[in-house]
Amino acid sequence: MNTDQVKGTAKDIAGKVQEGVGKAIDSKEQQAKGLEKQVEGKGQKTLGDAKEIVKGE
Repeated sequence: MNTDQVKGTAKDIAGKVQEGVGKAIDSKEQQAKGLEKQVEGKGQKTLGDAKEIVKGE
């Protein structure tokens, strides 16, 4: 597991938390920021996954 995978997973989880808080306080802005963070995290994790595949080749 590389740093991109770890950071991407952490960012995804943080985004889910932020989205949940946004829903709890009825803040569309926080929900949107949370969703954006999730997308960034998933992209970073995918990059890390690709690096692992290439490293294994």
